[in-house]
Amino acid sequence: MQERIAELRAAGEAAVAAATTTEELEELRVRHLGRKAELPNLLRNVSDLPPAERGVVGKAANQARQALQAAIDARAAELRETELDAQLIADRVDVTLPGRAEPVGGLHLLTRVRRDIEDVFLGLGFDVLEGPETETVHYNFDALNHEPNHPARDRSDTFYLAPSPHLPAADGDRQRLLRTHTSPMQVRAMEQQDPPLAVIVPGRVYRPDSDATHTPQFHQVEGLWIDVDITLADLKGVLLSVARAIFGAERDIRLRPHFFPFTEPSVEIDVSCHLCGGTGFLRHEPGHPRCPLCKGTGWIEILGSGLVDPNVLLATGRPEYDPEKVQGFAFGMGIERIAMLRYGVPDLRLLYENDLRLLEQFA
Repeated sequence: MQERIAELRAAGEAAVAAATTTEELEELRVRHLGRKAELPNLLRNVSDLPPAERGVVGKAANQARQALQAAIDARAAELRETELDAQLIADRVDVTLPGRAEPVGGLHLLTRVRRDIEDVFLGLGFDVLEGPETETVHYNFDALNHEPNHPARDRSDTFYLAPSPHLPAADGDRQRLLRTHTSPMQVRAMEQQDPPLAVIVPGRVYRPDSDATHTPQFHQVEGLWIDVDITLADLKGVLLSVARAIFGAERDIRLRPHFFPFTEPSVEIDVSCHLCGGTGFLRHEPGHPRCPLCKGTGWIEILGSGLVDPNVLLATGRPEYDPEKVQGFAFGMGIERIAMLRYGVPDLRLLYENDLRLLEQFA
């Protein structure tokens, strides 16, 4: 019996040493140490042997089983390490190679429109600036020629911040607010740069409005060009180029008289409707002749603008911006409005709801 145990141990150790994979090693473990294997059965049947042989045979069988288990464990550790090295070599990734996966996601409509607007103005020679979203009353209203009783100053139209003695005063003004437009950067830019000056200022602005066409936080692009002999003709030429770049090469614009505190004269800019081609009618839909986008007028309002008011130039306190020497134009457009018109979004709030049914259409 002891000779048979020695043979089983030797055969098992030889087979384990020759195993080349962890799968093969598992098969050997079941064959030599499984429930139906000969060696474990010998150990279980020791009680059937004569009393004189039980101790010797049991000890030999138990030692053989432990030796085989130790050999299997040692060989398994070696094989796992070898297989891991082989897998790491096979799965090696060259991180310098370009990605091959399909792109996931895309730019949000507001980000896409903002970048398109920036690209157009950069091509026209404008610089892109950014300004603080927390402003002073001076830059937001006073320097932009707003009268002391102007409605925009009311707390119902502007988010004011609680005065804090820890904030440094600016022009003696400790009252701060969330900017209602990006126009404060007009004066800030002129204070820091000499003319000629051509800049746009995209960014977030805040007003306490909330409905299908207004949200408490939205985005604007302010534009300013100051130089010698700038006229409304220059304004029209720049904005015509912008309208055609955004809405199509066939678009036209028109100027309508209006009023803004910081421009004189002031004009609203309309672009010819890209849905009906400026006719006001959808000729391919005889049952619904009036264009639903422009309401049959053929024109869509897109922004407000005008020549910079002399009082705004004087608010810089710099002789370089003497209204007798330089003049210019300014304008402001809402990025959300441009996105809604360009992509046919019916409700402004849809741009902020993160509804994948909308966003995936423009990914």
